[in-house]
Amino acid sequence: MKNSERSKAGKWAYLVVGVALVAALTAGVLLTVVKASDTAGDAEFLALIDRYAAAWSSMGSDQPAPLYAKDAGLVFYDLAPFAYAGWSEYREGVQKNFFDKMSSGKLTHKGDLRVTRRGNVAWTTVSLHLSLTFKDGKTEEFDARHTAIWEKRSGKWLIVHEHVSVPMP
Repeated sequence: MKNSERSKAGKWAYLVVGVALVAALTAGVLLTVVKASDTAGDAEFLALIDRYAAAWSSMGSDQPAPLYAKDAGLVFYDLAPFAYAGWSEYREGVQKNFFDKMSSGKLTHKGDLRVTRRGNVAWTTVSLHLSLTFKDGKTEEFDARHTAIWEKRSGKWLIVHEHVSVPMP
C-alpha cells in the first residue's frame, strides 16, 4: 500500500471512529436524559400523592403514618413550626399545631406532579391547595408547595424527607 493510500485509509478510519464515538456519546446522553428526566403524571406516584392528600385530609395524624419512614434522624419541614425531627415528633406536632385547632380540612393536589427517580430514591414536587376550617369558625384557603424525597424500602415507597411551604405574600 502506498503512503497516499495509507493516509487516505487512516483518514477514513479516524472519520469512522469519530462518527462512531459521536453516535455512542449522543445515544448515551439521550438515554441518560430520558432515564433521569422528570416524568409528569407518573401513575405510581400519582396514586401515592392521592393517598397522601386523602390521609392528611382525614384530620388525624395516624392516617398518613404508613407513607413515612420512621427513622429518628429524618427531618420534615412543614408550615409550622420550622422543622420536625423524625416521624414521631412530626405526627405529634401536626396534631397539636393543626388538627387539634381545626374542625375540618381538605388537602388536594393541583395536578402538576413531577417525579424524578434514581434507583430506589425518587423525589416529587406538586402544588397543593388547602381548605381549612378552625374550631372558632374561621376559614383559610391557600396554595402550598410540596417536595418529598421517597425511598423504596422492602418494595414500598416511603417519605424520608418532606418540605411544605407557602409563597411569601
